[in-house]
Amino acid sequence: MFKGIAEEYRSTLKSSDTEENIDLCFYRPIGFAWAWLFRKLGVHPNAVTIASMFLGVGAAVCFYYSNIWITLAGMFLLVWANSYDSADGQLARLTGQFSKLGRILDGAAGDVWFVSIYVAICLRTVRDVPFFHEHPWLIWIIAALAGACHGQQAALADYYRQAHLFFLKGKGGSELDSSSEVRERWRKARADGRWFQSLVDWFYLGYTQKQERATPAFQQLKNVVRELDEKSPEYGRIRSVFLPLSFPLCKWENFMTFNWRCITLFVCLLLNVPWAYFVVELTVFNVVMVYTRRKHEHLCRQVLAG
Repeated sequence: MFKGIAEEYRSTLKSSDTEENIDLCFYRPIGFAWAWLFRKLGVHPNAVTIASMFLGVGAAVCFYYSNIWITLAGMFLLVWANSYDSADGQLARLTGQFSKLGRILDGAAGDVWFVSIYVAICLRTVRDVPFFHEHPWLIWIIAALAGACHGQQAALADYYRQAHLFFLKGKGGSELDSSSEVRERWRKARADGRWFQSLVDWFYLGYTQKQERATPAFQQLKNVVRELDEKSPEYGRIRSVFLPLSFPLCKWENFMTFNWRCITLFVCLLLNVPWAYFVVELTVFNVVMVYTRRKHEHLCRQVLAG
């Protein structure tokens, strides 16, 4: 019995290469427990994702208050929300209930959490910090810039991790999409009168195009690889060169996702300087993003050069 559960748990993991250590030690085991329960109850992964949005917004409301106990309650809610965010993907892998809507909702959940948190931090900062009380517009501008950078950081991290999975597990082992394919699905859905699906595909098209514009060298490599048979010598050569160069960058891609962002936020809240979180996003996280992008694009050019 326990061996079967252990095998099921391993089947819900994307890859040891791309999984973050905090996720492997904490969120994935908890997420699997939730996923196992939700499967028994017949809950769809998208419902779990939507529930995580409400938990994340609840956390943001708590972060508006300076009271330490309310702040700790908000931290608990945000951790709970992220355990659901882990559970939805694990549940999808357990049940085979994959969908583009689910992938969009999964990305939107983090956006809902952090937009709510940004608003709460801005309101709290205007209330508590004399300088920002006199210049309230400034904290909103800083938050908007941090949010824009956050979106770019998360999109790039997700794309590069999917690129690694693309070569690690093959074309069917990742969620690496092409904007041309997404555009074709969008046009077909619109022509068929499936308006909700066309709206979903339209948002996903914009997300995919943003990722592709930021990774020109990888787009060249991806176009070459898509024309190759996975059993061909050339595909094997590219794969053997790409994976060892990509693996060391996975830790930086993981850094730009939820866990270290969340740790930074919690530290700033506990120190009662929540606005400092925006500063870290605009500096440290941007430096990591630029470094990761430059290294990844360089390795793609290196692979293409043969």
